[in-house]
Amino acid sequence: MGEINLHILLAEDNEGDILLTSEIIEDHMANCPLSVVKDGAAALDFLYHKGKYEHSIKPDLLLLDINMPKKSGLEVLATIKNDPELRTIPTAILTTSSSYNDKLMAKKHNADFYFTKPLEEEHLRLIFEKLHS
Repeated sequence: MGEINLHILLAEDNEGDILLTSEIIEDHMANCPLSVVKDGAAALDFLYHKGKYEHSIKPDLLLLDINMPKKSGLEVLATIKNDPELRTIPTAILTTSSSYNDKLMAKKHNADFYFTKPLEEEHLRLIFEKLHS
């Protein structure tokens, strides 16, 4: 996929999905540091540099699960897309949900991508193409 150097934030509560996603990123985007948070509240803390994420780096890409504890991925998406400092972060929804309502809400809140898990090489290619177009 060429030289890719992005800091990626993965907001995902399922350990198996974290492992699969981190492996595909490592295999295809080796130069991309990956930070992981396990709930929506932690994702917002990371993005707003709160608590233990005080020194976090603004990610170049956010991968968001929809169904997470504390705050859903859609709540996180709505918050960041309404924030002038964060709305420019490209955001990909990664979910097992095939709910039309979830897709509609993701679109309403300006998600850049909506993919069904697991993350695949093709998904990364689409993200990379959009980021570099």
